[in-house]
Amino acid sequence: MDKISRINPLLEILKSSPQRLNKIYLQKESGRRPIGKIVSLARTHHVPYLFVPKQALDSLAPHHQGVVALVASKEFDSLEAIFSAARVPFLVLLDEIEDPQNLGAILRSAEGAGVDGVILPERRSAGLTEVVAQVSAGALEYLRVARVPNLAQAMDDLKKKGLWLVGAEGGAGQYFYEFDYTQPVGLVFGSEGKGLRPLIRKKCDKVLSVPLRGSVNSLNVAAAAAVFLFEVARQRKS
Repeated sequence: MDKISRINPLLEILKSSPQRLNKIYLQKESGRRPIGKIVSLARTHHVPYLFVPKQALDSLAPHHQGVVALVASKEFDSLEAIFSAARVPFLVLLDEIEDPQNLGAILRSAEGAGVDGVILPERRSAGLTEVVAQVSAGALEYLRVARVPNLAQAMDDLKKKGLWLVGAEGGAGQYFYEFDYTQPVGLVFGSEGKGLRPLIRKKCDKVLSVPLRGSVNSLNVAAAAAVFLFEVARQRKS
């Protein structure tokens, strides 16, 4: 992943292409006035930022000016642009997927299943890093990805537009194939350890699971996502 460790180039990309920024790290002890401007622009454009000790920045870029920004492998799209471009929207919403290997694998399956777009939260989510791009095996280049400040609010907005939201969770009363995916739909997947957060689960119209017959009682989120995604593809092809 590309890095920007100089103040002026960071200010320029914040003004011209903020969608390309994954995250900005700022030095806690810095008293530079431009840092305040960087924070203001980051807030305006919903770019995640974090204050860290100088040693943390030194490890990322030895000759930094109190800032290190991570530049995404591709620009983010807007949620509105993704939704409006889809004939019968098929979206994937990811709730705090922090493992880049899992995110890359989900993106690969999503592209193969014909997903119109993937929605990520600004906070507590893996970014579109080089690792994610590599694991996606090129799928990231063809997928539209949006980043939203508040996933729960984005879900409310999508429901108002007529999207059905289906959450994936182990042990749910119904199974993944017991739903009509030929209508506008968004699949919602939770984090690797905790699954769907309570608020996100509550916002889903349906919560479905994959039936498991073996001794292991759960699937990796990327594996579960693939099962759901290709059921949507199967139904829509039929």
